[in-house]
Amino acid sequence: MAALKERIGIYPGTFDPITVGHLDIIRRALRVVDRLIIGVAQDTGKAPIFDMQMRSKLVEADIATFGADAKRVEVRQFSGLLVNFAEESGAKVVIRGLRAVSDFEYEFQMACMNSRLKHDIETVFLTASEDTHFISSRFVKQIARLGGDISTFVSPNVAKHLSEHFKGTNTWN
Repeated sequence: MAALKERIGIYPGTFDPITVGHLDIIRRALRVVDRLIIGVAQDTGKAPIFDMQMRSKLVEADIATFGADAKRVEVRQFSGLLVNFAEESGAKVVIRGLRAVSDFEYEFQMACMNSRLKHDIETVFLTASEDTHFISSRFVKQIARLGGDISTFVSPNVAKHLSEHFKGTNTWN
């Protein structure tokens, strides 16, 4: 009998910043794959507030809280096509989180395009839990910028870095 190959998955994103919603998807993805690579994307289509190194460090710090499962997760930076990054990493599964129906159309098109580019890479969609489906990095940054409480949306470490980033820039007056 042939030995089973390790199932390697990639969960890509800008993670600017990583939220409890992302962490929920990561925990659940670990039920689907043996090893998970968190691909911190450069993504030129967005204007992240944190550079790639800081975003990667924040992800690594949050993953460190996973106990034994943290050993099954690797954080890597990438730019360029996701399917090329997946192929270079030995991953055959791309994990994507869906928060709402509005996410589905874009993610479905992306999955179809990725499949066309690399036939042997599958996309697995995980729906956000009912506790996290409303959380987005964009909203978290906006709330933090306006001085709101983000403690239920991100880890204390991320909240601290967001607070430091936006210190003195609150514009609600």
